[in-house]
Amino acid sequence: MDTAQPQPEKLAEPPQAASETELLAKALALWLELRELSLDHFRLAALETQRAGLSLITMLVAGIMLAIMLNGIWFGLMAALVAGLLENGLALSSAILLTTGLSLLAALILIVIIRRKSHYLSYPALRRSLKPQSTPQRKAKKS
Repeated sequence: MDTAQPQPEKLAEPPQAASETELLAKALALWLELRELSLDHFRLAALETQRAGLSLITMLVAGIMLAIMLNGIWFGLMAALVAGLLENGLALSSAILLTTGLSLLAALILIVIIRRKSHYLSYPALRRSLKPQSTPQRKAKKS
């Protein structure tokens, strides 16, 4: 009859088993957190790849437009030189030089666009997120 009622000593887990269970729970939580962090890095890499692709397309289009404009600038300068020599006047050649100057300004704007977009090809946000974070303890050790 005493065996029907469980003894409180028999139900309680030993302290070592409780700490092992707690350790396993913490390890599982750490593993899940690591998995989430890895997924976040993959998502960030996908977004940065998309941004880099769009930047590359923008740069290619701007580069093609720049090549076309540089050809136009060259032909414009040649036309202005020929017109200046033929007419020895300012009206026609001044108009051609003004058009060439405006084309040159547009070409410089396209160069600036290409340089600014090239920054995104190096995945800056992903690289920043992969750098180890400095903790206050690490800063204290360095001091």
